[in-house]
Amino acid sequence: MAALAAGCASNTTIAPRYTTENPDVLRIGGERPASPDPRVENAGSFCLEVTERWSEHGRTPDGQMLWAKDTLRKVVPCG
Repeated sequence: MAALAAGCASNTTIAPRYTTENPDVLRIGGERPASPDPRVENAGSFCLEVTERWSEHGRTPDGQMLWAKDTLRKVVPCG
């Protein structure tokens, strides 16, 4: 039992690992990714203008920037 308790009290630190399954919506570290130009999507009887922007969403405990893609959609005339 003492050996088990000593193991828990050791100074071993597990290094965090930050990854993302979808780098199209979340990125970790580095510079702000480039935001694409707005685009218009045909939705049948109306169209949508889609604007995507990368913005800061805090930092990891080891100081890496968290970047997330914000998406804005608004109805526009097709044309």
